[in-house]
Amino acid sequence: MVQAKTWILTKHFDGFPKDSDFELKVEELPAPKDGEVLLEAVFLSVDPYMRPFSRVRMNEGDVMIGTQVAKVIQSNNPAFPVGSHVVGRCGWRSHTVCDGMGLVPIMPEWPQDVSLSLALGAIGMPGLTALYGIEEILGLQKGETLLVNAAAGAVGSMVGQIAKIKGCKVVGSAGTDAKVAFLKELGFDEAFNYKTVGSMEEALKKASPGGYDCFFENVGGLSSSVALQQMKNFGRIAVCGAISTYNDSTPQTGPFPHLTMIFKQLKMEGFMQSRWEHKNPESLKRLMGWLKEGKLQCREHTTKGFEKMPAAFMGILRGENVGKAIVAV
Repeated sequence: MVQAKTWILTKHFDGFPKDSDFELKVEELPAPKDGEVLLEAVFLSVDPYMRPFSRVRMNEGDVMIGTQVAKVIQSNNPAFPVGSHVVGRCGWRSHTVCDGMGLVPIMPEWPQDVSLSLALGAIGMPGLTALYGIEEILGLQKGETLLVNAAAGAVGSMVGQIAKIKGCKVVGSAGTDAKVAFLKELGFDEAFNYKTVGSMEEALKKASPGGYDCFFENVGGLSSSVALQQMKNFGRIAVCGAISTYNDSTPQTGPFPHLTMIFKQLKMEGFMQSRWEHKNPESLKRLMGWLKEGKLQCREHTTKGFEKMPAAFMGILRGENVGKAIVAV
């Protein structure tokens, strides 16, 4: 029998998450049956989506949702041999017994000198989100100007780098001077700290006086309404996240962008990367190729210890991470 540690959502979040919303439990796992495997978490992901998704996809008392890189330590399933690694939506669990459904083996050509944690970041869901938002939603073309907010996060940092690979001008906003410096390291053409600029409108105009062809939206709220006013006619907006609103107990109101969208004839579309899951194998190979060519930098914000999962999660909601936030067991 193996003991598994699990983090339970004891109460749906009301406003910003609190320590009391989580409980660490220990459970005994049965030996894997025929066709099943026993997994041991190596790296776990904490992501902003967990905040809104917990409300609609979880009940109080459930194990917190999430993805992890896990090692197969017992196997009665020939598709997942002992010692192999997989990406699975196992939630906040140290160990999991499952039948293999939904597990994705780490690509066989994964380089030995690349951390498997990147399968939760640049060579995983955030990287795919950036890629599909740029290609499938925005249809970004060489020579266009792209704006991305929350640009130093797991998705935003990938968006900017992929846009540069495609020959575009990239403007990013972030919430600290250190993050702005990071964006410059990544090759962003312009970057600014939205918390310290005197005027968001003036900062956007200064960064790209001619406006923006495309906007990769991660934040929502008032700042995004200001950004829409700087779009070029027929501009395109990919709505990936709205982190500025996730912890609101009372919904934000106005200003409303409808007239701006009408006058500028803007196209705005929300998306989740799972829509193009059938493309993932080829897309992950492309991302890994760019990484090996030195065209992608992948910074990680690593927290050590399974017991620190809630703290790491709350940290990303405060904007403490630069790059992808992961927990190493």
